[in-house]
Amino acid sequence: MSCSVIRDVIDIEGLRRRAQDPQAGAVLIFCGDVRNHSQEQHVSLLEYEAHESMALKQISKIIKQAQQKWELHKVEVIHRLGKLAVTDCSIAIAVSTSHRNEAYEASRYIIDTIKHSVPVWKKEHFVDGESKWSKGCEAYSVVEDAAVPPSAVINETQ
Repeated sequence: MSCSVIRDVIDIEGLRRRAQDPQAGAVLIFCGDVRNHSQEQHVSLLEYEAHESMALKQISKIIKQAQQKWELHKVEVIHRLGKLAVTDCSIAIAVSTSHRNEAYEASRYIIDTIKHSVPVWKKEHFVDGESKWSKGCEAYSVVEDAAVPPSAVINETQ
């Protein structure tokens, strides 16, 4: 069971191989890809920043919570930071279980919880040249008082 925050392309095939387990009848890979639209605007790219140590700490906590809810053989979460083009994978989650239903439920729980509680900020860059930081991460309610957004996020939201 592991998690990482990286700035390179996510190796989906390597992730799948690491998730395989002789007991698993289901290996589910979820990829959160950058789409070409948001808020009725055309997106050219996304930019992710994070409070990395807190993000890893919170993702690890979410994985442990998922392990308590479902019998998971293997779990791995990789979140990518930096500038990502349309169709790039920004987050990949691998879950292996004995049965498919548990894999789907656990994967859905992990991605939904990460989106709302991990200190990762997303800046949307639009085709018209405008950009803005998205709302969505409610991490301020779960991270330590010392955790603050990266300076890039603070400078552009003030």
